[in-house]
Amino acid sequence: MAVELCLLLLLFCGSTISEVQPIYKPPPGTLDFGFVPAKTYDTGAYHEPGPIGILFKVVHAFLYLVQPNPFPQDLIRKLAQQKFGNTQGDYQKAIYYEIGFIVSAALGLLFILLLPLVGLCFCMCRCCDNCGGEMHQRQKKNADCQRSCFATFLFVASLIISVGVLCAYAANQHLTSQVRGAKKLVNSNFKDLKVFLNDTPAQIDYLVSQYNTTKDKALSDLNNVGPLLGSRVQEQLGKEVRPALDAALTMAGAIRETKEALENVSVSVEVLQEGTERLHANLTDVKMHLSNTLNDSACAAAQAASTCNIIRNSLNQLNINANFSGLPGVSSQLAKVNDVLKIDLSSLVQKGYAAFNDTPDLVVNQTKNILSAVPYIKNVLESIGSNISNFTKTLPVQKIIADLTIYLTQSEAYVQDYFPVVEQYDFYRWLGCLILCCMVVLIVIFYYLGLLCGTCGYDKHASPTTRGCISNTGGNFLMAGVGFSFLFSWVLMIVVVLTFVTGGNIEKLVCEPFEDKTLFKVLDTPYLLNQHWKNYLSGILFKNPNINLTFEKVYSDCKENKGIYTSLHLEHLFNINEFLNISMYTEDVALRIEHIQINLSKIILLDEIGKENLLNFSSSGIEGINFGAYLTEINKSVTKVDLLSFANDLEARADQLPKGALENALKGHANNIRMIHSQQVVPLEQAMSTLNQSIRLLKRTSSELMVKVKNVISAVNAAQLLINNNASLVIVQETKKYMDTIVGYFEQYIEWVKESIAMEVAACKPIANVIDTAVDIFLCSYVTDSVNTFWFGLGGSSIFLIPAIIFAVKLSKYYRRMDTEDVYDDSVEQW
Repeated sequence: MAVELCLLLLLFCGSTISEVQPIYKPPPGTLDFGFVPAKTYDTGAYHEPGPIGILFKVVHAFLYLVQPNPFPQDLIRKLAQQKFGNTQGDYQKAIYYEIGFIVSAALGLLFILLLPLVGLCFCMCRCCDNCGGEMHQRQKKNADCQRSCFATFLFVASLIISVGVLCAYAANQHLTSQVRGAKKLVNSNFKDLKVFLNDTPAQIDYLVSQYNTTKDKALSDLNNVGPLLGSRVQEQLGKEVRPALDAALTMAGAIRETKEALENVSVSVEVLQEGTERLHANLTDVKMHLSNTLNDSACAAAQAASTCNIIRNSLNQLNINANFSGLPGVSSQLAKVNDVLKIDLSSLVQKGYAAFNDTPDLVVNQTKNILSAVPYIKNVLESIGSNISNFTKTLPVQKIIADLTIYLTQSEAYVQDYFPVVEQYDFYRWLGCLILCCMVVLIVIFYYLGLLCGTCGYDKHASPTTRGCISNTGGNFLMAGVGFSFLFSWVLMIVVVLTFVTGGNIEKLVCEPFEDKTLFKVLDTPYLLNQHWKNYLSGILFKNPNINLTFEKVYSDCKENKGIYTSLHLEHLFNINEFLNISMYTEDVALRIEHIQINLSKIILLDEIGKENLLNFSSSGIEGINFGAYLTEINKSVTKVDLLSFANDLEARADQLPKGALENALKGHANNIRMIHSQQVVPLEQAMSTLNQSIRLLKRTSSELMVKVKNVISAVNAAQLLINNNASLVIVQETKKYMDTIVGYFEQYIEWVKESIAMEVAACKPIANVIDTAVDIFLCSYVTDSVNTFWFGLGGSSIFLIPAIIFAVKLSKYYRRMDTEDVYDDSVEQW
């Protein structure tokens, strides 16, 4: 029933794994399908034993020493196939594998058989006053040393026995507490299984409902096919058209800048010519007046003669340096550019932009055959959605869920009913183990009491016959411990051997291979569980044993919480790809698209007037301007000497002269020169700066102007040719891409469904948790580890009973009151 549920729950999901082969697969718009509704599972299939885990590790190390051989896969396979013993070597391999357990069990059996027999013989021997039964003790020089050694050895042995019984008691308590707590773990597993069953239909419904997201997006795009397709066509054509129009618009701007630059050149040259003439006249007047001043009789004086001569020699520097009168004019070029600007080229280019921006409307008006296919495609999508919904309704999911829920509820009730019985039997087991521990505790108590009373009551000055009551009582306690050791030890060892053989083999043959998944590899052996089936699991599920479906892979996938569809490879059971295969429905549309004829000749990017305007600009003659002459004069300074520096120098030299009219006259001339600089030279420098910028702009613009204009016209013509002749091809290509984008939405839906099925839908972690709970946690961690620790502690205590018996018998001779005694004797005591 569980298998049928898993298969039927995911029947629809198999349909979504259909393989679509698109003509072209562009990256479609990302669709948001949300998150598949899923609840978290409560069961944590991991057990942390706590402090007792240290004992578990010690026991595991001991078992490795006893049984270091690897897991016998071949022998287990032969046992499962009932072929064990067909060859003589099988028994040898089994014995070799179990040799550690066999030897240990044999030693335990010898212990069980010999210790009671030795105890009986020892008892009879003592009854005959032998074996230390005679109440007589010979005096020895080293008696104190022997007594101390025997007491120490007995104490150490008792401590080891105590540690062993504590380990056994702790393991016994741990097993009981874990069994009592297992009810919560079992309930958690049942709860997760119910969540697994109840959530799966909702997850399937969510996957089905998300088809509407895909369908709505596709229908939205189809309803807007005109603007969307037109935008795609415009975008594709725009790769050629927009750069061409941008270049033409840039050239229109260059024409306007050229006009402004020519006007600036014309004005600046006129200003410079007039300014330099006026400056030349003013500087000539300044030189004449300075010369007259220097001819004054005051300059003939010895103190002023040298200074006047220096000033007189510098008068030649007061002259203009740049000569703008010989520069050619640009009036003819300016007139031609003005003629070019009579036609508004920018307006013509903007009309081209506007015409190109109307491309979507033109495409919509001329693609009626595509628009006629839209209702057909809508019907197809609605039909697919209806088929999916109808198909999911035919699945008996709810019935199977209800049946499995009932079965799960009955199983849970059965477990709940019998769990008290399990707890009751566990109580009996706990009580039995506690009694065994009490046996050992009783023996140890006798030994401890014997050591305590014997040590405290011993008087080294007292003779053996006069020993005190406390010392004598200590010796009696020791002999009581020896007696109970003989009575209980064989019973303890029987329990140790049985639990050792059972628990040790479960650890080695079940727990360890389960942990490293070797056990699953054995189960996945071909023809193991069914001699006619290569793969047992696929034979059970699909009735096809040739499908490679293994226990190990299923367990690993469920452990990773993958979907059961992926874990069980349910794609081998269902193949209903036709429910989402829309390729057959798009063939008619594709045929219609191939015969589309689109005429976009109405789009005029730049008419002949605009092109002629560009050519007129290229022949405006600005490349014929003598830029070298302009730049030569522009790079010169306005005057040969800086007038401010000359004025400052003149004033400084005037200060060197004696106070008087000559000094004042020279300073007056210096101030006049400064005025000329500020009123005439500074404006001329500003005009030269404007002229410099304009000339350099004209030079850049005129550089290969004809080539630039031809390139712009060629780009516009190429874009116009693309629109006129290749628009249909572009539209067909973009329409195919558009239709493939629509298909891409469904492919995106399919990929999302595949991923959801693989990781989220019917995530089978509860199944792996049930296996982990039953084997790894309950059988191995709770039971086997506790049982192994129990026999390990109890067995160690039982083994150390033997030296404890020997030391207790020896030591009791020194504590008990003797009937007779003799003198000091060095001979060796015989018993």
